[in-house]
Amino acid sequence: MTASRAVGIAVGFALDRAVGDPARFHPVAGLGRYAAAVERTTHRDHRVAGVLHHAAVVGPLIAVAAIAERSCRRPWQRVVLTAAATWAVVGGRSLVREGDTVAAQLERDDLPAARQQVTHLVGRDTSRLDGPGVARAAVESLAENTSDAVVAPLLWGAALGVPGLVGYRAINTLDAMVGHRSPRYERFGWASARIDDVANLVPSRASAALATVLSPIVGGRPRNAARAWVRDARRHPSPNAGPVEAAFAGALGVTLGGVNDYAGRIEDRARMGDGPGPVVSDLPRATRLATAVAWASAGLSVLVALAPRRARRPHRARP
Repeated sequence: MTASRAVGIAVGFALDRAVGDPARFHPVAGLGRYAAAVERTTHRDHRVAGVLHHAAVVGPLIAVAAIAERSCRRPWQRVVLTAAATWAVVGGRSLVREGDTVAAQLERDDLPAARQQVTHLVGRDTSRLDGPGVARAAVESLAENTSDAVVAPLLWGAALGVPGLVGYRAINTLDAMVGHRSPRYERFGWASARIDDVANLVPSRASAALATVLSPIVGGRPRNAARAWVRDARRHPSPNAGPVEAAFAGALGVTLGGVNDYAGRIEDRARMGDGPGPVVSDLPRATRLATAVAWASAGLSVLVALAPRRARRPHRARP
């Protein structure tokens, strides 16, 4: 099973890099509609309801994925299933494409189009951002979403197979839907946000480590990336976005963080990294670093999948 899992992850990742997300009938979009339908029944303004909602959405999906994987009798069937699941949940190609589009719009001074395009990547209000503000938003999103949309699903898939791929994507989607602070989700979304924090704890550190090691690809120094990571990550309000964004800032030689407007809720994020704020010329470097981290994480995930598992010792009855 380990070999078929590794091959399936490699094939699925290659599909994502070659063609990107499915153009129509994207499974993650269907997952979102399913979660929204469940929410219409489960929503109550307290944490217990949020726990039940999370279990009602994620539990059946993991169960179906586990049954599907166990139903594969031949290695090639497991390869096909794992590849399809990997392609469905990994979003690296689309992420880089969005970054490239924002960069092209800024380069031709089409600020209104860039403001609109970057809304595909961030949840903040972009309507009054200037060019550097749009560039900062794009770089921060490239960093965080490389971890969330590429590294994390690959590592969970390597460790737990198709249930890991599907389960992680369901957890991350629920966090995006209900895990943010608002009057409706302050209590109801608490469980989804905390579970997503746990699910991304290791992948976010792996992403930061890869960005640090690969920083010379964009003209950076691993020492600078590591210093920014260690010094600045804890200042970020997210325990997982902080390490990745800080490492990217150090690798690119820029400063990230600042004032963000989330539908009237103003957050002044701590600054991370050294140097000037990002400008349009930093976006191609950020997408290049995100791409390098994605490929490296795919290789790491294949190695994790191939790692021998400890066999269970047979239980011996007492004489």
